Amino acid sequence: MKILAISGSSREASTNTALLQTMKNLAPLGVDISVFCHLHTLPVFSPDDEGENTPLVVREFLELVSANDGIVISSPEYIRAIPGGLKNAIDWMVSRFEVIGKPIVLVHASHRGDDLLASLRMVLSTLSSNFLEHLFLRIPLIGKSPEEVVNFLYLPENEAQIRSFLLKFAAAVHQSSGASFSPLTQSLRNPNKVFMRHASRQDEPLKKSGCN
Repeated sequence: MKILAISGSSREASTNTALLQTMKNLAPLGVDISVFCHLHTLPVFSPDDEGENTPLVVREFLELVSANDGIVISSPEYIRAIPGGLKNAIDWMVSRFEVIGKPIVLVHASHRGDDLLASLRMVLSTLSSNFLEHLFLRIPLIGKSPEEVVNFLYLPENEAQIRSFLLKFAAAVHQSSGASFSPLTQSLRNPNKVFMRHASRQDEPLKKSGCN
């Protein structure tokens, strides 16, 4: 099963990207998460640039969306709204086929941002018939340094939240698309085994850029 984690922030030390990167590091066996934090590279959407005129960088992004079984989005709030880069990416997807019926969930790295979340929920429920509003993860990280963010996310209670969220999303993706996730049937009997590959954060340290 392949999951695309999209960060709505282009900041190098973004807490949203850090949260997504940690989710990648803690993904259960059978789930591969790739983090995309290059929305700033997409040109401004124009209907005149659709179809045969779609820019190469946009086509590559849409191919990435199509190649994954589900999408996780984490974004900051800018002026009580969706950041321009994320809204621009959604605009590129809205008239395309790649995201139709694709399972999408939100995670959030702040105790603030309810206006953003309300807007995103409305937009994403329009974008995909399979936006899973009931699945949501919120771990406030505002005000923490990159090192503090890593230490905080790997606290046992936060690891447990992330792992539980990922299992629920993987189950929803599997049910929706039939995407393979063999550990799913074993998760209730032996949840620790499902995450054995990612038991130690030192195995895959969090890079500052967070995108891969």
